[in-house]
Amino acid sequence: MAAPASSLSVFQLADQWFDQARTALQGSLPCRHGCSACCIGPFPITQLDVLELQRGLSLLPLEQRRAIENRAAGQVNEIERAYPALRTQPTLDQWKDEAIDRLTARFGDRPCPALQADGSCAVYAFRPITCRMTGIPTETEGLVQGACSVQTAVPVVRVPERLRQQEDAIAEREAEALAVLLHIRPAGGEEVLLPYGFLPDRTTSR
Repeated sequence: MAAPASSLSVFQLADQWFDQARTALQGSLPCRHGCSACCIGPFPITQLDVLELQRGLSLLPLEQRRAIENRAAGQVNEIERAYPALRTQPTLDQWKDEAIDRLTARFGDRPCPALQADGSCAVYAFRPITCRMTGIPTETEGLVQGACSVQTAVPVVRVPERLRQQEDAIAEREAEALAVLLHIRPAGGEEVLLPYGFLPDRTTSR
């Protein structure tokens, strides 16, 4: 018997939603182990995600953890050379969406620091919520689109409305959980870019 939604973390809810959406799409989803098209390029993550990534990193062998942190530090340094304001204020809360889009496009060919040579994720069980829910076709104003470049080559199927409603409910749960976390651990903002999530000392205002 499945656990009631009220007892699940927002990360578990995201996993559950993806599994249900995959089933609803009846085999049309091309996501497979080792497919890493969605693991390229930075994107905003929340402080909830940062905490979860740090949990995952703490369980890795020291050498592997340091390799990931070094890759993340290299990307952060590169980004901060282009956007010096991030050195003292790494959170993105005051950024306009257009500015974030330009930044992520500029560094869009950088792989996630946790991406392994075989296309797997070194912190898969602790990945951000965005990672857990990406892959399902998106829908905006009735227009359904593939979630990544791989899906442009396969038929795109619409996800049932009930799952879209659940997706919205998960976003609300995420916002609630984030508010609680930031009350306990103020960080100067809700979101940072993905590479910062592997470097906890770089995720708060300085």
